[in-house]
Amino acid sequence: MSDLPFVTYQRFMNQQDAQELAELLTENSVEFQLENGTTSFDPSFANNAVNHEFRIKLQQKDFQPVDELLLQTSSELLESIGQDYYLFEFTDVELFEILEKRDEWSKFDFLLAQKLLKERGCEISETQLDAMRAERLKELAHPEKNQTSWVAIGYISALLGGLFGMFMGWHLYTHKKTLPNGNRVYDYSQSNRKHGVVIFFLGLVCFVLFLFLRWSKVQLY
Repeated sequence: MSDLPFVTYQRFMNQQDAQELAELLTENSVEFQLENGTTSFDPSFANNAVNHEFRIKLQQKDFQPVDELLLQTSSELLESIGQDYYLFEFTDVELFEILEKRDEWSKFDFLLAQKLLKERGCEISETQLDAMRAERLKELAHPEKNQTSWVAIGYISALLGGLFGMFMGWHLYTHKKTLPNGNRVYDYSQSNRKHGVVIFFLGLVCFVLFLFLRWSKVQLY
């Protein structure tokens, strides 16, 4: 078994879909991890009793082979799809958007979008698809916009006691996101990451100072 880290390849809202992919990976001898990220607390406060999420994790080297495996599996289903499938109602612009943002759609929808565009006289070449994928990866690799409010909250939290501020600072500095090709890039801008370092150490100093003051107060009594 390889020692390479596993990163999230795909998220699912129900366990059955995740299990179907897991079975396909097992049949093709692909190493993976299936994680249950379901929580009983909904941080969006949308009144959902349970927030369902199941994650299939792969090693980066397997992202492309699994992409190709899923494309091959999906292509076998194209001819049997009924005319009532929702993509048949999409405009050319909407179908083209599926090709541009293929990471947001299933492999089946990606292939069907190509097929429908071709039937409508708008065939997209492999060179064009590769260029679109490269542009999409470049777009997704961009860090999040400056998190001014979270940076401010981090500084305030660090000054008030330290622990939450330390967590905020560490998160801003270290957090990464996974691109569709398996590469991991920092989620926040260089400026926000620098603030994260300052917030972390400020929180650490304030936390130590807080403990020292409490200890000194106990000693006085």
